[in-house]
Amino acid sequence: MAPIVCGEHLMTSNHAFSAPARSLLVAGAFALVVTVLEAAAPILVPILLAVFIAIVTTPILRWMRSRGIPKWGALMVIAFVLLDVGSLFALITTGAVEGFRNSLPTYQERFMAFSYQLGGWLESVGAGGSREAIPDLLDPNKLVHGVRLLLSNASGLFAMGFLVLLATIFILLEAPTIPAKLRAAFHLTEEGDARLKRLLDTVNRYMQIKTLTSFGTAVCVWLLLWVFGIDFAILWAVLAFFLNFVPVLGNILMMIPPVLLALIQTGPRTALLVAIGYLVINTVIGNVLEPRIMGKGLGVSTLAIFISLLFWGWLFGTVGMFLAVPLTAAVVIALDANPHTRPLAILLGPEITEVATPDADSP
Repeated sequence: MAPIVCGEHLMTSNHAFSAPARSLLVAGAFALVVTVLEAAAPILVPILLAVFIAIVTTPILRWMRSRGIPKWGALMVIAFVLLDVGSLFALITTGAVEGFRNSLPTYQERFMAFSYQLGGWLESVGAGGSREAIPDLLDPNKLVHGVRLLLSNASGLFAMGFLVLLATIFILLEAPTIPAKLRAAFHLTEEGDARLKRLLDTVNRYMQIKTLTSFGTAVCVWLLLWVFGIDFAILWAVLAFFLNFVPVLGNILMMIPPVLLALIQTGPRTALLVAIGYLVINTVIGNVLEPRIMGKGLGVSTLAIFISLLFWGWLFGTVGMFLAVPLTAAVVIALDANPHTRPLAILLGPEITEVATPDADSP
């Protein structure tokens, strides 16, 4: 009888935790999980990239299998396409970055002359010390250092890309058996299975639509810069393609380098027109076309997306910023699965329209 009494005493003591004590336990567990994820980021980052690429390419794999293509043949086609697309991006980017680096001394001289003129104009309107402050604030040496760092790390980026490709192939190889394994391992109910399917469909739809809109943004940016004769238009188009995946900040960051280049290459008028062109492209594609294609969206509030951008970017670096939205959508769906964490899912979810309650005193 003693063990039973002891067990009952433990159960009673567990239920005796106050709300602040439970909050501290949850906060401690969350901090521990975040610490482990941060330490394991070098391993998790390529796996996360491979998982999301596999989610996007799984419907293609299923379509080819339904047409009678064997699994190994379908996987070879997907691997070949991914390798070709990655190699094309790598060749375009490294070639353009190399050419941009060779042209940097000329741009640097023009930029220093422009910053000196800008500082003189600011001093003429009463901003003292601008001639010395502007060159320090807009230091082109930082850009030179960043380009050199990118080129020096190119081999590491290629190795990581190849690792992601291999991980994607292995995930696709196991994809048909993963649902059955999850049901057996976690005893998923029909509701849990439906929630998992909703998560995969949501991420798949988001990544597919975002890829198409990012490609459209890149094409429009290339045409815009080509019309105005801005150097290395293909480089800024590739930059726009990738930064379009970054919510909130991506549309701002993609326009800074080409606008500055237009400023020192042709003048303020062209730079202003390029900036307006970027605003039009981002507004039409990001705020008009994309929401209409996306439909009801991912069920994540705008504030949650911004906070998640900071959190995942801090945790997983640049890759975390790219995957901030689908990762947050996955977290919201996981939180909604448990009644104890459902309030957090509601807070992170979209806006809720309050239903007006009738007045108690009204007849």
